[in-house]
Amino acid sequence: MSTQNPADTPAEAVKPSNFLRQIIEHDLDKGTYASRRWGGSPGDAAHHAAGQSDPAKIRTRFPPEPNGYLHVGHAKSICINFGLARDYGGVCHLRFDDTNPEKEDTEYVASIIDAVKWLGFDWNGSPDAAPYQASDYFDFMYRAAEYLIEAGHAYVDEQTVEQMRIHRGDFGKPGVNSPFRDRTPAENLRIFREMKAGQHEDGSMVLRAKIDMASPNINMRDPAIYRIRRATHHNTGDAWCIYPMYTYAHPIEDALEQITHSLCTLEFEDQRPFYDWVLERLIEGGLLASPPPRQYEFARLNLTYVITSKRKLAQLVYDHKVSGWDDPRMPTIVGLRRRGYTPAALQLFAERIGVTKSDSWIDYATLEGCLREDLEARAPRGMAVLRPVKLVLTNWDEVMGAGHLEPCQLPALPHPPEGVESPVRHFTIGKEVWIEREDFEEVPPKGYKRLFPGNKVRLKGGYVIECTGCTKDADGKVTEVLATVVPDTKSGTPGADSVKVKAAITWVGVADGVHAEVRMYDRLFLDPHPDAGGKDFIESLNPHSLQVVTAIVEPSLANARPDDKFQFERHGYFVADRVDHTADKPVFNLAVGLKDSWGK
Repeated sequence: MSTQNPADTPAEAVKPSNFLRQIIEHDLDKGTYASRRWGGSPGDAAHHAAGQSDPAKIRTRFPPEPNGYLHVGHAKSICINFGLARDYGGVCHLRFDDTNPEKEDTEYVASIIDAVKWLGFDWNGSPDAAPYQASDYFDFMYRAAEYLIEAGHAYVDEQTVEQMRIHRGDFGKPGVNSPFRDRTPAENLRIFREMKAGQHEDGSMVLRAKIDMASPNINMRDPAIYRIRRATHHNTGDAWCIYPMYTYAHPIEDALEQITHSLCTLEFEDQRPFYDWVLERLIEGGLLASPPPRQYEFARLNLTYVITSKRKLAQLVYDHKVSGWDDPRMPTIVGLRRRGYTPAALQLFAERIGVTKSDSWIDYATLEGCLREDLEARAPRGMAVLRPVKLVLTNWDEVMGAGHLEPCQLPALPHPPEGVESPVRHFTIGKEVWIEREDFEEVPPKGYKRLFPGNKVRLKGGYVIECTGCTKDADGKVTEVLATVVPDTKSGTPGADSVKVKAAITWVGVADGVHAEVRMYDRLFLDPHPDAGGKDFIESLNPHSLQVVTAIVEPSLANARPDDKFQFERHGYFVADRVDHTADKPVFNLAVGLKDSWGK
């Protein structure tokens, strides 16, 4: 059964209803699929007839083509298909739709498996189950094609691609029958077997379904179901030189796997009549079990400031506009993961945006909000100075003793879950500390409450200090901020609040601060719809989508492991980079700010 880590489950226990849930609940109430049998593995009608009653109440599937890296839109589909199977006592299948050997690769197979596991799901009824592959069904698909030929439902067409395009007609004009359409089944079968045997050239002919060239649905005007393509397949090697078309293979794959609810995006709605036609013909011939799967369409994810075209994402990678498929600015799942997104945040996002039949745009801020919501309660806090300037406490030696380092502490989780005690982070304060450059103004603007000559602030978790001035270099740039420490005001000690201040600032001690590379990521595009209306999406790239700074972080962050998440107080949520971060060279990525900086 589909499973997920309870710790990564979104907070909302009650799932909002949607039209897919209503369809499933209606089918369960009616017992639409109650009589199904399951042969223990995918198979034809005879295979399943010999099996037991299906233990899965429903079967869904996630069927990516292994021709690229999955993106945030696929994450939505994964959460829908696996989530529905989980919620209704079913099983979700992971299946590779690998019917196009020229574009597919084992690299993408591995990345897809990793993405689904990371999102918290297993597949095909067992945590150890292997994914299914469409290519494992090639023998049955070929047998089914021969049956369609023999039953008079398919024929070999030798027209050129251009001739077929012209004769197909358009929305205002019916198609024209192929001159090869009336061949006898015996002749079609002979030529189709010659195609399989490699006796004809690539592109010289196709096998077409024989339906209706005058159909108002152009997809039903004798669609191609097999083509000749000499290409080495990553799974079957050179065993085949003919390959099934996706629209033919897909319903067969669903039926062999006893899928009940085949969920896809709206662009496949016009293909549903052919999906049903293929299943009806093969059930008539006794090849597939009944009742057949049913296809239902939902709106795809349209997210502002994002592109999801695999071709365009590949262009960003190959033109070196980003560092790779896992660049934290990319909408790929590997990119989101490296950015600091969590499975729980993506599951919450999928739940929150819902499932509808109509296209709409989702604001990128919604995705960011889900990450903030997930990390708020469980990301340990830490202080980091991203644009440091040194603060010198000029009376430290006199008040505290020369070279003295005073231990300080703060909770790692200010608001831990009920019954959980927050870990404590330890650091020291001495004569010199690092502060943010923006926390000092020699001439403060109106309303400024941080450091300026004569003003007092608290160093968070430390002492109250009073600013006395600064030193500058020859160009007038501030090189040090000067202040005095106010004795007996250490946080957490008696009398700490005897001196009232209007601001507390973050800081890191010079003595125990750790230098780290911090990558300040922002949205990759400036345009909320970067490729809409034929626009050149490259022109709307954000030139400031990555800024790298050398920061100073508190010592607790020195123990971070790759992929650990934190809240850098005042700045946002950060993650230790899962590729480049090491103990000797810490690297942190900005996952999301504390608030939406793009809001109006």
